[in-house]
Amino acid sequence: MSLAESLSNAGTEVLLMDRNRPAMQNASEFATALQGDATQPHVLEEAGCGECDLVVVAIGSNIEASMMATANCKELGLPNVVAKATSELHGKILRKIGADSVIYPDRDSAHRLARSIANHEVIDFLEVSEGYSIAEIDVPDGVRGKTLAESDFRNATGVTVLCIRRADEDIAKPRKVIIPQASDTLQSDDKLIVFGETKNLDKLS
Repeated sequence: MSLAESLSNAGTEVLLMDRNRPAMQNASEFATALQGDATQPHVLEEAGCGECDLVVVAIGSNIEASMMATANCKELGLPNVVAKATSELHGKILRKIGADSVIYPDRDSAHRLARSIANHEVIDFLEVSEGYSIAEIDVPDGVRGKTLAESDFRNATGVTVLCIRRADEDIAKPRKVIIPQASDTLQSDDKLIVFGETKNLDKLS
């Protein structure tokens, strides 16, 4: 539901289907919401799912329903089917029956939280691909007050600074986003969005 609402707010046309009638009534404010069973191929076809650019199968707890809905979407010839998995085995099965992409929201959220807890300087963490990640970190002690050029940040850490999030003079306003130049000085209360190999991010934190 959160995904559907966020997509709708971003201007994407959303078709939402679930067997739960009250949930669909609530969702009708921001999406075309239909009560229906995605495990039935004819229901998906009649709803017009075959014309969608992308389908997300967000069924998690009922693995059999998740598999059937995913297989039905691929049978309709959909070019991009994203499926939610609750375990590695569930994910492997979804891929074998045709899912183009498998997501593990519970696992990934837990990994991000673990990084934040274990590495005090890491504020947020996102794995981009195997072995590479983006993280938001505090400015390391050794480079505070130095420019990016003076700190030789990339060569010293193996990590690239993508942007700097700097507090506004008006604390009520959100942080400003700065695309960094070599001459930019790293302030002690800055937040850095950095990219690199996960092992280098771990060393940095």
